[in-house]
Amino acid sequence: MKQLKSIFIAAAFFLSAQFVTAQSKVAHIDVSELMTNMPAMKTAQAQLEKIQKSYDAEYNTMVQEYQTKMEKYRTEAENGTASDAVNESRAKEMQDMGTRIQQYRETATKELQQKELDLVKPIMEKAQQAIQKVARAKGYEYVLDSTSGSGVLMADGPNLLADVKKELGF
Repeated sequence: MKQLKSIFIAAAFFLSAQFVTAQSKVAHIDVSELMTNMPAMKTAQAQLEKIQKSYDAEYNTMVQEYQTKMEKYRTEAENGTASDAVNESRAKEMQDMGTRIQQYRETATKELQQKELDLVKPIMEKAQQAIQKVARAKGYEYVLDSTSGSGVLMADGPNLLADVKKELGF
């Protein structure tokens, strides 16, 4: 009798949980598509590309200078016009120059990543706020990210993308 009572209580909890779940309103949005289409994101991407080109130009200049010196020093070393002391000094100079180029590359990469984070974070927050505002206004309790590869296997429910774009003004 005690077991039957326990089973009955468990079944009641299960059914009530199913009922509550069935009442939940769920929608989806492709956050990646939203972010890609946001005007602020396009502006941020343009800024990042400009910075990237600047870093690349500086890096290429440094590499070209390195290669030019290396060729010059190699030719002089092969012709025997430089002493051993001069060759050692030049080898050290080239090693230092190579280290500077590598450090510049690492620093530029870190700075570019930080700049991207600084630019994208407020855009992402704005998108998140708009998604929440639209979802609450439409009475949704859950909004899933339907970006390809996000784990959502099927998204036949309401798509909030158009409403969120409208909320963001584009």
